[in-house]
Amino acid sequence: MCTGGRVALRGRRGLAAAATCLAAILTAAAGMPQPGVQHPSGPIGGPELASQGVVVNYPAHGAEALPKVKAAAWVIADASTRQVLAARDPHGLFPPASILKVLTAITLMPVLNPDATVVTTRQAADQIPSKVGLIEGDRYTVSDLFKAMLMISANDAAMSLAQATGSVSKGVTMMNAEAHHLQAYDTVAKRPDGLTGRGQHVSAYDEALFGRQALTIPEFMRDERLRTTRFPLKPHHKPVTLYTQNTMLDSYPGDLGGKIGWTTVSKTTYVGWARQHRHTLIVTILYCKPGTEMTYAAKLLNWGFAMDGKVRPVGLLVNPLPAHPAVHRPPAARHPQRVLPPPAKLGGPGVPLLAGLGALALAALAGLVVAVVTRRGRRAGSPPAR
Repeated sequence: MCTGGRVALRGRRGLAAAATCLAAILTAAAGMPQPGVQHPSGPIGGPELASQGVVVNYPAHGAEALPKVKAAAWVIADASTRQVLAARDPHGLFPPASILKVLTAITLMPVLNPDATVVTTRQAADQIPSKVGLIEGDRYTVSDLFKAMLMISANDAAMSLAQATGSVSKGVTMMNAEAHHLQAYDTVAKRPDGLTGRGQHVSAYDEALFGRQALTIPEFMRDERLRTTRFPLKPHHKPVTLYTQNTMLDSYPGDLGGKIGWTTVSKTTYVGWARQHRHTLIVTILYCKPGTEMTYAAKLLNWGFAMDGKVRPVGLLVNPLPAHPAVHRPPAARHPQRVLPPPAKLGGPGVPLLAGLGALALAALAGLVVAVVTRRGRRAGSPPAR
């Protein structure tokens, strides 16, 4: 079985476990949904969350039917009580697209000084397609980069923030560590921007954990509530105006913010927050048709506010593991920073690896796995990349 980022190999069972892990990696890379990571104590959050279909426990009387949501996976949960009110395939593995930036933000906001400056590298400036337009060699504050990343999903800002930790690889390593700290075991991060990366995946349940953690970070929720902001793109020039992509701030009562993502592999993904009648709900949606995500989010939120406290929860959002040792923000830069050298490659530990297998064993397993993936895979759509 895959445990702790390694594969324990013991005879034929070990070989079978290695084949299962390799299948999961290849399938996730192809953007095909897979069951979530299995744990000895059962699915994280409760046994009902093992379902790959819709799971809900209606009351005997006064039940309001769930809306029809044409998405492969979703979760609606109460942030305060931690109750998962209803879900569909909550632990299925899916490519995240730009909603992985929520994990990027909740990981890096607590450790990066918002007033520090980061010099844009060529690697960051060259990111596409969604970008704020960072200029190589120019300096931007961490707080401005977070706004650009969360409001307009700027991939160049996400890359620059990861590089502010020392390298992109270090930033991604920190993201995977934070996912583990939150018990988001379905998540493997490979890129800070969420664009397609081999072996990268999340679940609707894990995104709800990230969403709940985001509520504890004032800077994050402040940026999420912004409709517009001014971004100093060029020194000594008039700042450009950034407009949030989350139109629910003006169309849904009590909306606190939301993050959208889409690629050809992931289709559209979404995570959002809303507060009504002293209840704060989190909604996450994976793998739906572009342009439908906020309509579905509003429908799930409406149902959640109507049925919160009436339905028996199908599970719980687990609490984080014991806190990491205190991490102090570095002081703001007083002198010009040197340009960080581009890292050799993206990625970081966290993806299950076939440790101990040689090239010959991998080649033998690949044939078996390809056959399995071919039978079980789903075909992904072709919306525009983000």
